[in-house]
Amino acid sequence: MTTVFDFTVNDIHGQAKSLADYRGQVLLVVNVASQCGFTPQYTGLQSVYERYHERGLEILGFPCNQFGHQEPGSNEQIEQFCETRFSVGFPLFSKLDVNGTGADPLYKHLKHAAPGILGSERIKWNFTKFLVSKDGSRVTRFAPNTKPEELVSAIEAALNA
Repeated sequence: MTTVFDFTVNDIHGQAKSLADYRGQVLLVVNVASQCGFTPQYTGLQSVYERYHERGLEILGFPCNQFGHQEPGSNEQIEQFCETRFSVGFPLFSKLDVNGTGADPLYKHLKHAAPGILGSERIKWNFTKFLVSKDGSRVTRFAPNTKPEELVSAIEAALNA
């Protein structure tokens, strides 16, 4: 069975990163954008990261420019924005597509593993969140308007599983 840990993505500096490096950790995978109404969720994501990282949570941020062109910057600009504006300490990755023919294979997998409303696999907007179990067998999708703080019970359950 294919899991998230079978994929390789590029980090924010363009270097290949195997997600197998995160095996055994709970992952929160989020498509992010710098100029979105949900951008302030970076604060909540960083807070949740600081609270649960030592217990085995890893947050992975994937910039995406497919929704209202709200992530127009380069990877370098995105990284600088996240560090200076929100003190983001969780890993960021290279900008990618989450929908369409050019969708990254990781996102194709996540969307299939955890479809949205009415079984739709399409990502509706920035800050859609996928919570992945330690072994990669369970993936749960959360809507963009679900604040990171609202995921605490699901994160704790995944960490304790």
